[in-house]
Amino acid sequence: MSEASTRLSSDCRSAILLSQAPGLHNGAMSTDASARPASWVQRNWWWALDYLYAARQQMAILAPPWTVGRPRPAPSHWQRGSAELPEVVLLPGVYEHWTFLRPLGDALSAAGHRVRVMHGLGINRRTIDETAERLALTLAAMPIPAAGRVLVAHSKGGLVGKRLLLSSTALAESASAGLLGLVAVCTPFQGSRLARLMVDPSIREFLPTGTAIVSLGRETSVNGRIVSIFGRFDPHIPDGSVLDGAANVAVPGVGHFLVLAHAATHRAVIDAIASLVRMTGHV
Repeated sequence: MSEASTRLSSDCRSAILLSQAPGLHNGAMSTDASARPASWVQRNWWWALDYLYAARQQMAILAPPWTVGRPRPAPSHWQRGSAELPEVVLLPGVYEHWTFLRPLGDALSAAGHRVRVMHGLGINRRTIDETAERLALTLAAMPIPAAGRVLVAHSKGGLVGKRLLLSSTALAESASAGLLGLVAVCTPFQGSRLARLMVDPSIREFLPTGTAIVSLGRETSVNGRIVSIFGRFDPHIPDGSVLDGAANVAVPGVGHFLVLAHAATHRAVIDAIASLVRMTGHV
């Protein structure tokens, strides 16, 4: 992994570009996100805050508007935005409904993007491959925005997004769906050794030696179309979210879930989308 010395943008001075994919252009890096290693007390405090935030966001699915027998609609203002900006498709992590990503979706909408959610994923417990196939079929059936689409994902959603970009059947469909690339937040591209502590197959799929993780790791052809964003401390992914060949961006937020609410994460995601647009020539 190369050391970068350029700043992402004047609007995101606290995010650090740790490594840069060819074609992804960013400015000089700030050192604000660099800090001494956290103490045991700090890490445990962050861990507690992380789970408190996750519990609160899980409750978001209970907030109005309530629906019976039909998918929960995304906020109406998410459908409005500039036709000159790519449409954003939100992909939640395992055991997450799209409402879990509401703060990030609101930030993307405020930045002018149209934000789309994928109904039918439930709480995302299907296998990575099956979810990617469902997503590919759904996107292929939708009109293609003139400015294209970018996948913005959390955790497992990033693995699903990479599989969509990679798989032979999804590759043609992703091209026809106008996908420019993937922005992944706290995605375990190398897996998580903590998965061995769980019995749930939807969690054990993240084992570093598991079929899905090994298969995705061997395939690097689309890594240059991926931006991986992560915080200073992630209790779920002890080995980190760095992906070789991608643009890897560190933000000053902490946690696997709490980092989703951090303004620097929102800014980094917006900047990453802009970089993917420039790289693919959709300007």
